[in-house]
Amino acid sequence: MKKINTSEEYPLVLVKDTSTIFMPERQRVIVRPHIPFSESRIERIISRVLALDESDIQKEFKCMLDKFSHRHHNFESLLERQFDSIRRFMPTDVLPSRERRLLIGSFFLAEYSFESVALFNPSIVPHPDQSGLPPGSLRFILTLRATGEGHISSLKFRSGCIDEDYNISIDDSSGFSTTAEMKANPLYNKICFARKLREMGVFSDFSNFIINSLSDEFTFTELMENVKIQIYNHQPLSAADSLARDKIQWLARCNYEAQFEPSVPLSERVLFPLSPSEQNGIEDARFVLFTDDDGRKKYYATYTAYDGKVILPQLMETEDFVHFKMATLNGSAAVNKGMAMFPRRINGRYAMVSRQDGENLFLMYSDNIHFWNETIPLMTPSYPWEFVQVGNCGVPIETKEGWLLLTHGVGLFRQYSIGAILLDKENPSKILGRLREPLINWTENTRSGYVPNVVYTCGALPHKDKLVFPYAMSDQQITISLISLSALLEKLLHGTS
Repeated sequence: MKKINTSEEYPLVLVKDTSTIFMPERQRVIVRPHIPFSESRIERIISRVLALDESDIQKEFKCMLDKFSHRHHNFESLLERQFDSIRRFMPTDVLPSRERRLLIGSFFLAEYSFESVALFNPSIVPHPDQSGLPPGSLRFILTLRATGEGHISSLKFRSGCIDEDYNISIDDSSGFSTTAEMKANPLYNKICFARKLREMGVFSDFSNFIINSLSDEFTFTELMENVKIQIYNHQPLSAADSLARDKIQWLARCNYEAQFEPSVPLSERVLFPLSPSEQNGIEDARFVLFTDDDGRKKYYATYTAYDGKVILPQLMETEDFVHFKMATLNGSAAVNKGMAMFPRRINGRYAMVSRQDGENLFLMYSDNIHFWNETIPLMTPSYPWEFVQVGNCGVPIETKEGWLLLTHGVGLFRQYSIGAILLDKENPSKILGRLREPLINWTENTRSGYVPNVVYTCGALPHKDKLVFPYAMSDQQITISLISLSALLEKLLHGTS
């Protein structure tokens, strides 16, 4: 790939291409349940397999293993689990032979090529394990949005390292893919759950009976038991109570935990949608390594959950990229897309950059990371390359001069470009500098793809005097460039009007 062109007006802003390219790996697949909605149809499929004689079972079983077992880890365990999930539809309690059970399970699974369509929206953070590195090196984690059939988006991960001389290496990928499992009975906070229900308009005697009988922290099973009790006590159930029941269950399923086996390599982990709010996609995740006032660190990511009709801003948290907790973002300001957290509190409060109205940039503040109601206007479109809208391109980056915020602008013909602004360190509502021209544009070599004429990122990582800067080109492939921090800050402070 050719070196990325920078504007002649910005000769000090050095953007260096590293020739690192990520393309969709269409051969990588995950396994998803493939279960007909009709219970009678499920039963008929099982009966057909049960009717096969043993020689046919052995033949079909061997054929299945030859075609699919080399594409998945722990393949036979996967088949056994799927059989267990539909076992209740068996016409008899007699357990079939192992081969017949696994064959039955295989009829209710399907492979899904989760990145066959597009690969884009990269984010980057320091790896939680920095051990064993040469002096001056930094290990990082890249998160990439992958899109497959039906425009369903998930998250994949890659790791790499940048050394003292700014050489970048990317760790190999095994080619296998493993999805996380929803963790049984995650704990819910009663106060947060009740506040979100009120925000959703769920406030009645029926819902209050359910919530008030719960402990300060409760599990999904305990919630469902309370729902059953109140349904029994409120027969016949009114239409309003039925709606409240559905919303309570929906909210509980949207706040969940996902777990990978720790032995699964990072490059094999795929966060595929597990909740109703995100059944069509986990989109635009902006990761940040957050350091609290007491020094404790945790990774957060704001992302957009999409159910095919409605978008919902959500918060993801993890400490190790093995166990993840997903939660709804709440409050009047938790709307639209493009929220990005500051990596620490500002004057004792959580802070975000956001775009509530789909057009302008705002600052958000809160004392509770899950509830956001306070907004302050920050930036409006000012230059032709951003006349349609502006937004952030990742979390604010703390420098000695202030908060560096990468931005995106949308101009004529829906062209996306990447820019930058500099915010005051103690008062981020004050803009100290702003690029009048884009930092990065598309080129003729990169303009064609899933979404043409677009360059976009969900975050960059500072390393000494460089920004490690991954970005997607036309939602089709991802590259990594290096940007001179000192040159960019110089231009922001002294080169703009």
